[in-house]
Amino acid sequence: MNIGVTGSLSSGKSSVVKLLAKKNYKVFSADKIVKSLYRSYSFKRKLKKKFKIEGKNVLKEVRKKLSDKSLNLKFLGNFIQPMVRKKMVKFLKNNKTKNKILEIPLLVENRLMKYFDIIILVSAPKNVRLKRYLQSGGKKFFFDLLDKNQITIKKKVKYCDFLIVNNNTKKYLSKRIDVIMNNL
Repeated sequence: MNIGVTGSLSSGKSSVVKLLAKKNYKVFSADKIVKSLYRSYSFKRKLKKKFKIEGKNVLKEVRKKLSDKSLNLKFLGNFIQPMVRKKMVKFLKNNKTKNKILEIPLLVENRLMKYFDIIILVSAPKNVRLKRYLQSGGKKFFFDLLDKNQITIKKKVKYCDFLIVNNNTKKYLSKRIDVIMNNL
C-alpha cells in the first residue's frame, strides 16, 4: 500500500510520518530529497548555471534571490520538482512489495494522486503553523512565500481520503493516526 501524506507548511506532516513509520512502513520524504539535492555538487552546479548564482553557499544565495525577487519560486520549483518526482518513482519501484509512506508537501499541486492508494491531508491553523515555522528557525517572509505557493486546504481535501487537523497534542495526533490505520 502506498500512503501519501500531504499538507500545508509546518502542519505536522513529518510528525504524522514518524508515527506511521513505527508501523513498519518504508518512508520517502520529498523535503529530505530537496535537502540532499542542495548538498549535491552536481545539483549546485546546475542551479548556479540555471539561475546565475554566485558564491559557495548556494542555499543562502537562493534565499537571497527569492527575498529580493530576482528569482521566482515557481521557476525554482519547476527546476527541482522533476528531480524529486524521479527519485519518488525510483523509490516506489524499488519497494514494490512493501508498504510505503511518502511525505509530499506538493502532492496535489503536482498532481501525483495516481501514485497513492490512500492520501492523508495534515492541516493546522495558519497562526499555529507560523509559530512552528518560526520556532524551527524560519523567517516570516519565507513562510508567507512558501504558503502562498500551496493550494488551500479546502481545495486539497477533495483529493484526500483522510484529514488530520493537527492543532492538539502528540498523543491526540497518535490516536487520530490509529483511528485512520484501523479503518484501512
